[in-house]
Amino acid sequence: MDHSTLQQNSQVPIILLIIGLVVLIAAILGYVFASRTNKGNTSRLKKAEKEALHKKYKRILLISHSLLIIAIGFAGTGLIQRSAGKYDLDKLNLGAPIQVTTDKDYGRDHAEGTLMYEMKIPTSGTHSPHDLKFGFYKERPPMEKLVHNLEHGDIIIHYHPDAPKELLDQLEFLTHFTKEGAGVLAVPNMDVPADKEVVVTAWTKTMALTKYDEASVGTFIYTYINKGPEQIPPNVRLGGGTM
Repeated sequence: MDHSTLQQNSQVPIILLIIGLVVLIAAILGYVFASRTNKGNTSRLKKAEKEALHKKYKRILLISHSLLIIAIGFAGTGLIQRSAGKYDLDKLNLGAPIQVTTDKDYGRDHAEGTLMYEMKIPTSGTHSPHDLKFGFYKERPPMEKLVHNLEHGDIIIHYHPDAPKELLDQLEFLTHFTKEGAGVLAVPNMDVPADKEVVVTAWTKTMALTKYDEASVGTFIYTYINKGPEQIPPNVRLGGGTM
């Protein structure tokens, strides 16, 4: 699935903004025309001509006012939809068939320092008492902190450090999706198998894709986000990195 497919609904706010801009330009032209009409209403005109010109001026002014209100309505609606709907989690409810491995639960104790894991890309286990902020990472953070994020229901997308920019852009887009106190992180990881493009993880869940597929990753995020054993309210997590 092409990246533009996931964002196709976000084109609606853009269309509304464009319509609002066009109507606003029409309103401005109307005000200009009304001003010129009013200036033409001089004392040299006959009474009947003055009255007719004044009526014309008021009619143009009323139309311009109406266009301005319509423009504000279109633009306002577009801005609200653009800010509220761009990262609506329901957009990821793509219903793609996904193959997910349920991994062994290695516990969730806390410990400082460097830790050893049974899995190369762990989905549970003893981890750092500190977590990370949601978002796109160009360098891999400590695995001990990433596992802590999984505990709170976050989704982690592991990609090859030399992944193409097109893929990185798509992953960066996905890191803006959240549900309550949980979010998405994308991190480079040399442990991603050579025959896989991305590995997506949640707490005790792994999905490895030979080829990145937006529908599959979106479905995984929608299905498993905020399903960790310890869920933290959004006003406490504040986008991660606060635990």
